[in-house]
Amino acid sequence: MIRVEGLCKTFKVPKRPAGIKAAAKALFKREYIEIEALREVSFNITAGEVVGYIGPNGAGKSTTIKVMSGILVPDKGKCEILGRTPWDDRIAHVKDIGVVFGQRSQLMWDIPVIDSFELLRDIYRVPDNQYRVNLSKLRDILDLGDILENPVRQLSLGQRMRCEIAASLLHNPKILFLDEPTIGLDAVSKIAVRRFIKDINRENGVTVILTTHDMGDVEALTDRILLIGKGEILFDGSFNKLKSSYNSYSILTVDHSGCDNAPTIANTSMLSNINGRMVLQVDTKHRSISSVINQLSDILEIRDISVETRPIEEIIAALYKEYHI
Repeated sequence: MIRVEGLCKTFKVPKRPAGIKAAAKALFKREYIEIEALREVSFNITAGEVVGYIGPNGAGKSTTIKVMSGILVPDKGKCEILGRTPWDDRIAHVKDIGVVFGQRSQLMWDIPVIDSFELLRDIYRVPDNQYRVNLSKLRDILDLGDILENPVRQLSLGQRMRCEIAASLLHNPKILFLDEPTIGLDAVSKIAVRRFIKDINRENGVTVILTTHDMGDVEALTDRILLIGKGEILFDGSFNKLKSSYNSYSILTVDHSGCDNAPTIANTSMLSNINGRMVLQVDTKHRSISSVINQLSDILEIRDISVETRPIEEIIAALYKEYHI
């Protein structure tokens, strides 16, 4: 469905020192620096995948999305989506894609949300019966009933983001590009949006490419991770592979009775053992959690056990550190 091969994109950015003299000089002779946003980026995405496209600020995520959306033309490389080149056949291409940029709006600022929706219906030439069905479904799932008559400028950020997601899906796209889709949402709205994205992927087969700094979104929605850094793809694999590669320890908490002295267990570190609660850090690369529990059960009278894996934010930070980004 999506084939990206050798994409390169460089931007020229004006540069000058501070001060009036430098500003006056720049009027006649402006200096530029070149920033390589994309460097030989290649990947394939099949129909129905939910892919997390992650990386630090300035890594090239939004540039890639803009190229795949047809907004930017790369300096070189190929991008084929549904058999089309996005920037060569934009009108046909945009009928099959939906795009949500968390920092930019496709809704008209001073008119009611419903008027923007109707304008988008006309732009995409959505049949009236299909529009009504889609609008009704989106209104119910995203809880838009009380805000559709309000001007966009009067909405909170969370309300606007729910409307942006609805606007991107009115024409039944086959591919959905989401750039920070849950920014500004409260916990309840965030869960509702995540559930909605999973539903449209499962029920309608919509392919989703998600770029976000919210690792909760990545963990809840994606099966595959693409990591980009300094304009290059550095990691391409399943979310489980990422966790198993960088999740080198787990925290085991044991409520027990009958042992005040800390037992010695190989490949573990005792973090605390106070008032019948023992907290161990287990090196999961060399020791399974189940074997530690079995050994503890021979020593202690166990009342309760909980296991916590390494937080996903720490795993991603370790990944960034390994690739020096």
